[in-house]
Amino acid sequence: MKQAPLDNYRVVYFATHALVAGEVEKFAKLNAEPALVLSIPDKPTDEDDGLLRASDVAMLKMNADFAVLSACNTAAGDKPGAEALSGLARAFFYAGARSLIVSNWEVDSDSTVALMTGLFDSLKTNPHLSHAEALRLSMLRMINNPSKREWIQPKYWAPFIVVGEPQKN
Repeated sequence: MKQAPLDNYRVVYFATHALVAGEVEKFAKLNAEPALVLSIPDKPTDEDDGLLRASDVAMLKMNADFAVLSACNTAAGDKPGAEALSGLARAFFYAGARSLIVSNWEVDSDSTVALMTGLFDSLKTNPHLSHAEALRLSMLRMINNPSKREWIQPKYWAPFIVVGEPQKN
């Protein structure tokens, strides 16, 4: 991931697990830095240990209109008690993403799939929608889904927010 030509993509999407600053320290016995968990290699090295830390992200070269961090707590701070959006979110902006979707707490996998699918369906149907409006429409579809009445509860759709917005042509 650290070597991928991410500046060739308008949308970069991570559907994985995120570790907030304190969890990384427990998980990897390293500095308390937020990270995305990627595939853990059979033989981890310093260069590839399966984690994409905020400092790694900040060094990436992106040209993405949209980076989706479809994981738990991706809006968390860069250290315990830090301000929100100071960790992974800030790193993705430094890397060149113009708009992000991040989460404020733990998320449910099934409802997250539905939420993100609905968001991209909305953008496909109307490419002139803002990312925030596409997310709002997807949330409304979830709330009004008669086959998943439990999704009316905010815990299923409310953790995600859009931060930033690229200019639309």
